[in-house]
Amino acid sequence: MTKTVLALTIGFLAISFLRAQEMSSSPSPSTTPARSVRISFVPPPLEGKISLGIYDEWNKLVRVLHQEAEFDEFAIGADALSTKWDGKDDYDYELPAGKYSARGFLVAPMKIEQISQRNEVVFIDPAPPVRIKLIANPLENNERPTVDLVAGFDDDSAYIQTVDGLPLVTVTKISKNPALAVDLDLDQTKSPRILVRDADTVREFRITGLSKMMAFDCGKFELK
Repeated sequence: MTKTVLALTIGFLAISFLRAQEMSSSPSPSTTPARSVRISFVPPPLEGKISLGIYDEWNKLVRVLHQEAEFDEFAIGADALSTKWDGKDDYDYELPAGKYSARGFLVAPMKIEQISQRNEVVFIDPAPPVRIKLIANPLENNERPTVDLVAGFDDDSAYIQTVDGLPLVTVTKISKNPALAVDLDLDQTKSPRILVRDADTVREFRITGLSKMMAFDCGKFELK
């Protein structure tokens, strides 16, 4: 009797071990399916680079999907460019399901020149947004739209961005500095300029051709 029980116990343990091996060798299914939204648009008839943002239903920018991108960074179809969004924000967090939209700008090359540099500590008083009248996009049958622009920066560059945070054109490279400050305003001739304070140095850049950009809209879509 003891031998029979022992044999059954050994057999049960062997079967359990084999099943455990099979389960561990098989990949477990993902509990979170991959999310992907295809976004297509017809680019405006203008040479330049594309900045494209994702906006929630309250019109808040939640993701900079493309920043100063070349055309070959998109999938090129017969009559449109397309890209994909993974449903995440700029901090790599999953966004809730709901209605979103995508829109952006095609920015033509412009002239950016440094016109002065002062080696002194200067307080840069933030100026109000600069309103620029853009070139009308003939594909959208609208009048020349306006856009409010401000200065922005990240770890590497100072740039001009929309007031809601979509970067459009890089002005200059910068170094990491807690005293860094940037500002976009109009000089005495009403020409756009950007001031960049990096430590105890202030550089002034003049931007010519800032209005040479077209806005485009990719429409609304549902994120599952």
